[in-house]
Amino acid sequence: MLTPVTDTDGAPFWEYAARGELRVQACTDCGEPRFPPRPCCPHCQSFASEWRAVSGRGRVWSYVVPHPPLLPEYAEQAPYNVVVVELEDAPRIRLVGNLVARAGAPLNSLDPRRIRIGGRVQVVFSAGLPQWVPA
Repeated sequence: MLTPVTDTDGAPFWEYAARGELRVQACTDCGEPRFPPRPCCPHCQSFASEWRAVSGRGRVWSYVVPHPPLLPEYAEQAPYNVVVVELEDAPRIRLVGNLVARAGAPLNSLDPRRIRIGGRVQVVFSAGLPQWVPA
């Protein structure tokens, strides 16, 4: 399994994920949520921010099923999916992940033919990584 590379701005995202919480950075001056995390708000240029909990509900905005696998570490799990999820309570935020049958299931646990653009999903966590399951 590949592990995320963290930086100062994004480290809190992974710390919350390790606790099973989905949080996004938000500007405390204008209220705009943002992802990926960064020091300055792209809307009002404020440097004030906080990490807000979100519901973890969303919809599949886009997806791909790579053939052949792009990374050798994933060859045994092919075919697998990579989804882009638009968050229900922060629709400008789109997170990349995998749609699986249940938390901790292999990346290939969900038949790719079941994935639909607009399909409702819910976040789950496995080993500190956010994944998605059909809602």
